[in-house]
Amino acid sequence: MAALIAASECDEVGLGTSATRTGKRIGPAKAKEILSLFEQVPRYSQAGFRHFEEIQLFVDGISKDRISDISCNFLKSFLIDFTIQQCQKLGLQRQLVDVKNVYNYRKNQFEVQKVELPLNPIDGSPLIFVPKRWLRFVPWLNYDDYFQSYCPQDNIAHKGEELTRVEVLEYNRDNYGAVDTYISAKELSFEDCKNDPLFSQIPVTSAKKKFSAIQKLPTGKDENADRKYEALVGQLLPSLFYPKLDFAQEQARTDSGVSIRDLIFYNTASTPFLQDMFATYGSRQITMELKNVAAVERIHVDQLNRYLAEELGRFGLFITRNPLKKAEMSRTIDLWSGQRKAIVTITDADLAQMVELFESKQRDPLDVIVKKYSEFRSKCP
Repeated sequence: MAALIAASECDEVGLGTSATRTGKRIGPAKAKEILSLFEQVPRYSQAGFRHFEEIQLFVDGISKDRISDISCNFLKSFLIDFTIQQCQKLGLQRQLVDVKNVYNYRKNQFEVQKVELPLNPIDGSPLIFVPKRWLRFVPWLNYDDYFQSYCPQDNIAHKGEELTRVEVLEYNRDNYGAVDTYISAKELSFEDCKNDPLFSQIPVTSAKKKFSAIQKLPTGKDENADRKYEALVGQLLPSLFYPKLDFAQEQARTDSGVSIRDLIFYNTASTPFLQDMFATYGSRQITMELKNVAAVERIHVDQLNRYLAEELGRFGLFITRNPLKKAEMSRTIDLWSGQRKAIVTITDADLAQMVELFESKQRDPLDVIVKKYSEFRSKCP
């Protein structure tokens, strides 16, 4: 039980959305619930788990985030080697520290090791790096996939009833055959489990969580709200627009002493709208300027105007919290009239609609930008 609790969180890697990078390990009660599966499910009492990701399908509160933490702890010695390699490559300083819960496969136990690692400049805690390509993928076996494609929902709830996660997990514990069918099917299709070397979308549940976190942020810079906003939007939008817009980079720039964060996308010209943006505004790239402010001001409009040069094209977007005020909206219309530059504003309400479309798959989230652009052009002379 102690080993299971220790493995349930990996502070050095810091996966998740906690502002302190410090998560919360499972408690003895949750660990006991997991271990009880070896008594409740005959398959596990005889042979154990084929994949420890299966825990998600039986125990509430164990999701893909927790599975990722457990994976990191069992792989920690390899991740430490990777971190040291990257520090040497990039010239980052390291210090000798105690690292807890490093799995020793020879002894089959967790232990403390002294290693040289980079430290968090804020609190001095050790940091462990993870290959970026790993972070773009959810576990091959996961609850969302099971529920959507394999779960016998009609056997659990009557028609019209809302089926909760707890009800599904309880059903699985009493009907292991449903889980076994899912596991067997996934194992037969293992060749489909391939990494896209360029990009893969985040799951719907993660998109909803990130937007929920955005909604809870105050406007302004207090408690680094602006940076948190930029980070969350920077994680959300590339997935919402993929593959119609191909994420290029997150870029910081300075204009008149003001730090500005942009998202730059390659224009794939794969839709009539994107083709029009290229033909009309020369937009080989699409620039989105992130503003966590209560209201965009004229200085912000002028900054984006100066940035929309020929090399980037003359079409850009504000990603901000609220619609433009009348004066700023008039300024964007004047820029279109005089310079044929188009500046469209995407608000929290628009992001909500994008996430809804991303979840329902009824339309493409990019259609929200198409709508907003049409509304903008209708105001232009």
